[in-house]
Amino acid sequence: MTNRQPDKSPQNRRGIRPRLPAGPGKGGRNPYSWVLLVMMAVMIMLMLTNFGQRADLITMTEFQQRVKNGEVQQVTVYENYLEGKMRPEAMKGKDPKSSDLFKVELDSGVGEQVWFKDLLNENRLEWSYKQPNGFYEVIKWIIPWVLIIAVMYFFIFRQFRGAGGAGMLGSFGRSRHQLSNKDLSKFTFEDVAGIDEAKEELQEIIHFLRNPKKFQRLGGRIPRGILLVGEPGCGKTLLAKAIAGEADVPFLSISGSDFVEMFVGVGASRVRDLFKQAKENSPCIIFLDEIDAVGRKRGAGMVGGGHDEREQTLNAILVEMDGFSTDDQVIVIAATNRADILDHALTRPGRFDRQIYVPLPDIKGRMEILKVHARKVKMGPDVDLHRLARGTPMFSGADLEAIINEAALAATMSEKNFVEMSDLEEARDKVRWGRARRSRVIDEKERIATAYHESGHALVQSLLEHTDPVHKVSIIPRSHMGGATFSLPEKDRTMYTRQFCLALIRVCFGGRLAEELFCHDISSGAQSDIHQATEVARKMVMDWGMSEKLGFIHYGGEEMGPWGPEALLGREYSDRSAELIDQEIKEIMDQAYGDVKKLLSEHRPQIEALKEALWKYETLDGDEVKKIISGKKLDRPTVSDLLAAEQNRQDSKTSKKQPHPQSQPEGFTGPMPQPELG
Repeated sequence: MTNRQPDKSPQNRRGIRPRLPAGPGKGGRNPYSWVLLVMMAVMIMLMLTNFGQRADLITMTEFQQRVKNGEVQQVTVYENYLEGKMRPEAMKGKDPKSSDLFKVELDSGVGEQVWFKDLLNENRLEWSYKQPNGFYEVIKWIIPWVLIIAVMYFFIFRQFRGAGGAGMLGSFGRSRHQLSNKDLSKFTFEDVAGIDEAKEELQEIIHFLRNPKKFQRLGGRIPRGILLVGEPGCGKTLLAKAIAGEADVPFLSISGSDFVEMFVGVGASRVRDLFKQAKENSPCIIFLDEIDAVGRKRGAGMVGGGHDEREQTLNAILVEMDGFSTDDQVIVIAATNRADILDHALTRPGRFDRQIYVPLPDIKGRMEILKVHARKVKMGPDVDLHRLARGTPMFSGADLEAIINEAALAATMSEKNFVEMSDLEEARDKVRWGRARRSRVIDEKERIATAYHESGHALVQSLLEHTDPVHKVSIIPRSHMGGATFSLPEKDRTMYTRQFCLALIRVCFGGRLAEELFCHDISSGAQSDIHQATEVARKMVMDWGMSEKLGFIHYGGEEMGPWGPEALLGREYSDRSAELIDQEIKEIMDQAYGDVKKLLSEHRPQIEALKEALWKYETLDGDEVKKIISGKKLDRPTVSDLLAAEQNRQDSKTSKKQPHPQSQPEGFTGPMPQPELG
């Protein structure tokens, strides 16, 4: 066994050998390759020349006519055919694409007959008779094929054979992982916030890699595989990047989709190559991102089988992970947001021993995430990150990063010196519900109906007890919505009470009933409200046991089975139960409908006041909604007032820059400068 001296450069401190270019005798170009290359070039030139001078095939009658007309210059006679060449003057006026060479097929023995020789001699043609050489003909056709096979062998097959032991697949069978370490990664655990429990579990892995003897002292075994599970954007890949920045070991990262190629067997070959390099450079970490691309349950679906490329790749992963010895010090970390479809052999102990759930951040976690991303942005004095964290329930870490980035871009486009709270709130609405479509032309009746609709939502949400406070009401279209009523939860909810669900259904009915009472018509704008209310009522009855008639029984959601949703295989309750479910859902909806209709009828003046304010200002915040409901009036300028003031200010600046005293009457001092309104 030879002692290997590792490279001491910063990127190779752990003994990773860099891939050097091949030298002479080690995959370099053989001198005989140049000879073959020259021979191939000559052969191609000869073939192209031969193709360019291809002879035209003519009949014997046409040949005799050309000879009598004196158009033929010379003829060569063979046993079964003859070849001739036309005179240059005979080619004038003919098709430029036609060749001056021609060929005539002869019957056996025609070239030896007297009449044929007399025809050539009488017309004083230069002709000769040649006996064909069979060996030469064979060699003429074999040599090009020999050269082609030799070139393919030296330039293709030898390269595949020497491509790192990957066989005929060559570089396709090599792993396409990226190598990182502490010096290359820019992320650390300080950049990861809101998922403290996941960070603590991964700290154990880093400590083991740095000091494995500490964990082996009492006979314990570190997990061989760790599976990060969570919703998209929760920080699984960011955790892996932070591990690369924290651990002083090689970090090999690859995506699940990089294993599968168009060639059969490439995925398994890349898996073997990846784990081979990991074992040679242990201790190290392998990170498999989006492992569900190759880790789906085997045999699931109508097309599953042993010849599926993904299954072959999965089998290779299973074998490599199970083949680890206890002292390999190679840890596999995988990330997925579809843990329910992974093969059970992949998630059993001994392979992925530990599953770490990366949840959506709570209000404290969102606050920490916003602080991390806000460090790179100039924030104004009015920015309240706690208020923003309250108003972003169910937002992932990626969503929160997008909010900060969108707010910074908006402030830059507005030529502000820092990001204001209004920029953050607009960015939040843009990330969740889409960009405000202020340029959209809306019919006046449709705009009035939208104002009544949102006023109904705002009033019901403000008056009911078990709802979240109103944050903002707007009739500015966003995405597919004509308007929206935003709430600001006071806390994160991990469970829903029956009173909260009933209040949520009533808030959904507020918009439709406001249209019905004040516009004397209904529209399709309540589609999403109806869907949300029905979904909540259905879950109350079927999943959450909130029905007195049906009781504490689960009647079915769509559970994922090996062939898809179990609902497709048939329900698990009787027709009588299905009828009771429909009756209970309708009873909940009808009761909410009646209560909201009575509530809106008793507060018609407040609805009218909210509608007028929305018509005038387009957007109201929560405090303004409370003011209007309590009977007070708003005195802030409208959007039109702000635009007019800005126009006057611009006009005043223009008039000051270009004065015309000769044309102004005596005593005229120009327009008064208008104050700048924010």
